[in-house]
Amino acid sequence: MYQEMGEKLKEILKLDKEPVAIKWSVRIPKDIKKEEGKSRFCTKLDKAANGEIFYSTAEQEECMGGIRYSGMKDRKELPKNMQSGAFLVPAGVYKSIPAVQRSWQNNVPIESGIFDAVIFSPLTKAEFDPDLVFVVCNSEQAMMILHANAYDSGAHGLGADTGPICSSMASIPYLTGKVTYGFGDIGSRNNMNLKPEDVMVTIPAADLERILTNLSEMKTKPFFKRNQKATP
Repeated sequence: MYQEMGEKLKEILKLDKEPVAIKWSVRIPKDIKKEEGKSRFCTKLDKAANGEIFYSTAEQEECMGGIRYSGMKDRKELPKNMQSGAFLVPAGVYKSIPAVQRSWQNNVPIESGIFDAVIFSPLTKAEFDPDLVFVVCNSEQAMMILHANAYDSGAHGLGADTGPICSSMASIPYLTGKVTYGFGDIGSRNNMNLKPEDVMVTIPAADLERILTNLSEMKTKPFFKRNQKATP
């Protein structure tokens, strides 16, 4: 079912990259391989967008943000410079620790101790029901997803700011159940294979079928026909 929806999403929007299926698991999967080595949460998304299927635990998470916001480890278990955000000041991301702390008020982690693993796969190959679908696309494709989300519901998506995408594009849409769009943060854009014009959209999997139906219907309407003619 989700594999077919992945193909349809790629076809309708003419996506260059594979949409990524993400699932939090309360137990270690038996039929999916464990990720080899360590990587950052954002890099895991990149791997899945390039065809890899794997699960990751706290042991495979290289980034302190990824391990915290994905719910693999409690914040209090991290070194103090990670808890405070002090390491981001010499890195040039923030000017001071107070600025870090103020910004982090908007970052929301999944509660730790609940899940043992996070599973990543191209949506077109996912043999499980995902929680989220992460899409790298251009601004026009993102616009179409947001219009499709609002088409029958009037719902507005959440706009992500500079928070790490393990929070803004993963834990927040997981916890809110809202379509979320953003540009990524400097960390993710430094660690993913992205073009400057790429943007991101995360769709709660429960909304995917509805959004696909709306995308198909919208394409028959005058405004969107006009948009298709204007697109080379």
